[in-house]
Amino acid sequence: MVDDLGRWAEPGLLVLTSLADGAKHGYAITTDITAQVGVTLGPGTLYAALARLEERGLIEGLPAEGRRRPYRLTAAGAAELSAQAARMQRLAALSLSRLRPA
Repeated sequence: MVDDLGRWAEPGLLVLTSLADGAKHGYAITTDITAQVGVTLGPGTLYAALARLEERGLIEGLPAEGRRRPYRLTAAGAAELSAQAARMQRLAALSLSRLRPA
């Protein structure tokens, strides 16, 4: 499943990262992602990503708070995020080592 999430700015990966520090509703996820990485997800993109992640068991919806429904990371979601982060870290280290002058 690691390769399913794609590039670093893939919406699913950004959502998992946002939820890593606690449950959030859609608007809070969007504002967190924008503030932290400068990527703005539109509502259609966000809710499609939330649906895919929930379907895969990587996040779960919590009871609605008024009109807002918070989501949280599952254990499987945390494991997937950890695997993705480790993969990106290895790629970054390799890239930087190859870019350094000899």
